[in-house]
Amino acid sequence: MDRVLTIADMKALARRKVPKQFFDYVDSGAWTEGTYRANEDDFKKVSFRQRVAVNMENRTIASTILGQPVSMPVAVAPVGFLGMQSADGEIKAARAAEKFGIPFTLSTMSICSIEDVAENTSKPFWFQLYVMRDRDFVNRLIDRAKAAKCSALVLTMDLQILGQRHKDLRNGMSAPPKFTPKFVFEMMRKPGWAMGMLGTNRHTFRNIAGHVEGTGDLSKLSGWTSSQFDPTLNWRDIAWIKNRFGGPVIVKGILDPEDARLAVENGADAIVVSNHGGRQLDGAPSTIRVLPDIVDAVGEKTEVLMDGGIRSGQDLLKAIALGARGALLGRTIAFGVGAGGEAGVARALEILRKETDVTMALMGERDIHNVGAHNIYANELIRRQGF
Repeated sequence: MDRVLTIADMKALARRKVPKQFFDYVDSGAWTEGTYRANEDDFKKVSFRQRVAVNMENRTIASTILGQPVSMPVAVAPVGFLGMQSADGEIKAARAAEKFGIPFTLSTMSICSIEDVAENTSKPFWFQLYVMRDRDFVNRLIDRAKAAKCSALVLTMDLQILGQRHKDLRNGMSAPPKFTPKFVFEMMRKPGWAMGMLGTNRHTFRNIAGHVEGTGDLSKLSGWTSSQFDPTLNWRDIAWIKNRFGGPVIVKGILDPEDARLAVENGADAIVVSNHGGRQLDGAPSTIRVLPDIVDAVGEKTEVLMDGGIRSGQDLLKAIALGARGALLGRTIAFGVGAGGEAGVARALEILRKETDVTMALMGERDIHNVGAHNIYANELIRRQGF
């Protein structure tokens, strides 16, 4: 891991270690993948102001998210199939996040269950929730999250229907994978991954296992999500979820200022500016592009987090400078899991920590709470007063 110096290095290593269908699941977007690419590319259009002859001693990038102290203003985003990047991947990522001092979010569509992660960690984590037609099942998921002492729910609002993801369809994604000749060949090329999977019994979606038949077959799972994910989801649903859970609810999938206002008006304790990593509405804007307008709309009323495209500490600081309280890391963590399990996630987080600290110093700041619009030299995405 010491030879891995950037998240791009980590991605390349994960590509060599993880079977193609599972690597492609992470490294892909919907339809043309235009929004997926824009999430990364648009960060390059924001430039920093460099300041010199400033005291750079005693720097800190520690912060808080939802009142919880964090060593760096990030959390692990919910990533489905994470336990297929490496055996027991969710447990490995949760342990690394706990040691690093940031929140971990478990996806509803995880390989390791809520109980699996709770049994293998010592601090509360977040649970990501999809709203389904079967409200009894949703209530049971919420109750399981409460029993596991999850400290927040992340309510994902942008997956009422599933976006068309061509790589997943072409690869025949499933969990557990189908033992086709193509996949057997992949396992022969990735023996470390195969041996790891032989050492665990966690191979399918354990949060929903037993609730519906065929959860291991993506074709059946897609049909199940089409019939179960609630297309009538509305803002009033936040209230009953908060009431059932009894703790903070973070609303994820906000890409429009009006939606941000509606989320706050209906009880969101925080929002995540997100386009689902470019995996839903292809052609939607990048998250860094819309972030300033959403911060302007609700930034004084709630904490604004963001995800999508963050591959470096510099990207994180650009998001902070444009008004985000913090960021959720999805693919960055998934690449770490695939490349090196818990050690890979720890290394990915350490890379971001170092990049954030050094960049902040060269910007002339010693405390990440002081990073703001004054640190931006140019923003080619949006010409707004103050930039």
